Amino acid sequence: MRAAVRLPRNMSEQELLSEIASGNLGGLGILFDQYEADVRRFIGQLGVRPAEVDDLVQMTFLDVPHAAAAFDGRSAVRSWLFGLAAMVVRRHRRSVGRLAAGLVAWGRQPLREAPSAGERLEIHEEAARAERALLRLSQKKREVFVMVELEEASGKDAARALGIPLATVWTRLHHARRELREFLAEEGS
Repeated sequence: MRAAVRLPRNMSEQELLSEIASGNLGGLGILFDQYEADVRRFIGQLGVRPAEVDDLVQMTFLDVPHAAAAFDGRSAVRSWLFGLAAMVVRRHRRSVGRLAAGLVAWGRQPLREAPSAGERLEIHEEAARAERALLRLSQKKREVFVMVELEEASGKDAARALGIPLATVWTRLHHARRELREFLAEEGS
């Protein structure tokens, strides 16, 4: 059994969540250290493929700052995290279902001929937009994004390779994704 992580200054878990809700994200790492293994096991027991568990654990803890304000203390923090994880898994399954339906529809389309010069230009321009957006990220966020999203390294491998905590990998990845969406939206308008 793991040793319990100590909360700062004898702070209760409810006080820790209040701090996180108010924007003090230092406590998020403490919460992650305390409950990551429990959340990971819970998500695994929901029948999630092992290759997807890391991402869903990350998404659960990334939801904590937004959801923490609604924590009312009627349940244990561990159980509350399980509820967040269950919602994350449901959202994930819905998005995977939509992706699968899209792939099936795409697979039913007749084969296309090679792209026209105009289509190739459009593809090239989209790639250039994506590259410009990626270059606008800070070096730290770009490293994590490229390792995890483009090179498909696990979060743990990225953390080890970059010499940073796993929670930092997930935080940087979350912010990188958000900033990339914003950059691409700016360029698209």
